[in-house]
Amino acid sequence: MYQDKKIWVGLAGDKKAYIYPKMANRHGLIAGATGTGKTVTLKVLAESFSDCGVPVFLADVKGDLAGMCLAGDAAGSVAERVEKMGLGEEGFNFHGYPVNYWDIYAEKGLPLRTTISEMGPLLLGRILGLNDTQTDVLTVVFKIADDENLLLIDTKDLRAMLQYVGENAKDYSLRYGNIAQASLTTIIRAIIALESEGGELFFGEPALNIVDWFTTNCDGKGTIQILDCQKLINNPTMYSTFLLWMMSELFETLPEAGDLEKPKMVFFFDEAHLLFNNASKTLLSKIEQVVKLIRSKGVGIYFITQNPKDVPDGVLGQLGNKIQHALHAYTPAEQKGAKAAAQSFRVNPAFNTYDTLLELGIGEALVSVLDESGVPTVVERCKILPPQSRMGALDDATRTRMINDSLLYLRYKDYVDRDSAYEFLARQSAANAEAAAKAAEEEAARKAAEKQALADQKAAEKAALAEQKAAEKEALAKQKAAEKEAARQANVKKRAVKSVGNSVAGTIGRELGNSVGSAVGGKFGKKLGGNVGASLGRGLLSTFLKF
Repeated sequence: MYQDKKIWVGLAGDKKAYIYPKMANRHGLIAGATGTGKTVTLKVLAESFSDCGVPVFLADVKGDLAGMCLAGDAAGSVAERVEKMGLGEEGFNFHGYPVNYWDIYAEKGLPLRTTISEMGPLLLGRILGLNDTQTDVLTVVFKIADDENLLLIDTKDLRAMLQYVGENAKDYSLRYGNIAQASLTTIIRAIIALESEGGELFFGEPALNIVDWFTTNCDGKGTIQILDCQKLINNPTMYSTFLLWMMSELFETLPEAGDLEKPKMVFFFDEAHLLFNNASKTLLSKIEQVVKLIRSKGVGIYFITQNPKDVPDGVLGQLGNKIQHALHAYTPAEQKGAKAAAQSFRVNPAFNTYDTLLELGIGEALVSVLDESGVPTVVERCKILPPQSRMGALDDATRTRMINDSLLYLRYKDYVDRDSAYEFLARQSAANAEAAAKAAEEEAARKAAEKQALADQKAAEKAALAEQKAAEKEALAKQKAAEKEAARQANVKKRAVKSVGNSVAGTIGRELGNSVGSAVGGKFGKKLGGNVGASLGRGLLSTFLKF
């Protein structure tokens, strides 16, 4: 409750316990065992900061903070507490608060997105469960993307970039150091696993502009930004890392503000122990840096957890406003933790802090805050005020109406997939494939031309050879024809000579035979001698012609 320009937290008897707005950015802690009233305390503080005109962010892990947009009602234990604490006389009244609902999964609120580049390799490496070496490789990939002006917006951009770097690892290793293919493969597998869990919904545009959270309504009340985490808390690493990213965004976005009369924003981090579980030294160092320095940016961070020991000493020492609900101490380890929690308070001689811590009832807490000079007050046993807004979940119809009526609805409701690394590398790959296809086509055409030229050359040579053979064959045929003709002519001549010779030889032989036969044998001898003489003459001529 906001009263006299102070945040009224509770009553210690008749004494009021306040948090001074100008000390609210010194951060704070709300701790206590399950069921002791931490959520009510968170609501009371968030409402009071809103009444003060300070915007608030809080994570709704169980769904029981969503009703803050509606007025509470005087029923049951709330009405009893209001009456016992005399709050009616103090101006206490039930009313709702200006609320924007957000949900990473876009189911119970406006889509809350960021980009891969804004998340950065360190936080992204934690979400993906990478070891230090793999995170270093991821850092190199981010550096290459930055040097080549490639936007990493969503998970498909990062996968495309990892594939591109893997394909060109040999060239990049000379400039950026060794890039192990095994690490790239592991990162890609981790991204695919994240996407299978709905992780692709976390990264995209329009990304959250933190400036949109620094708003008040027409009555001057700070807007309360509620992130529904009922589903997100099932992935503790994602939950804690995403909230750490938002803290980092506040730190990096806001300018130095110095000491203000009231914070620019108050950030409540529920289930804070998840932030520090299994965190690397580098990450813990970053968290401590943000917590230490964000104060000067005008932001107060309040961690909500079960036990103060869940918070590292380097962070715990920065938390000036402490509200400690009851702790259970059944085991030696729990007793030791309770004693440490009790010893962290400035002693009040009116009671034993340790014993009181174990005796606190529901709605009671040990409270120590920074006074106007920044000095921790002595611890007081206080009854925490009840909330003024409704406790519990919100029905779907009211939630949908509140989401649609938000001034930010039109800005964030639709996913935008603009040109980024994936599209650029896809175009480059397509261009390379087209160039390769064109080169292959040209090479095929060249080889086809060479093959055709060779075939034409062989055909020409074959034709020339055939023509040569035909010419040779024709010449041979002509030669044979000529030889045949010559032989025929010689034959004709020979026959003519032979015929003439036969005729002459026959005539000569016949005449000679006639003469011899006539002389020897008269008329018969003449005829016989003529025939013999003719045959003999022809035979002698034939023998002569052979030679």
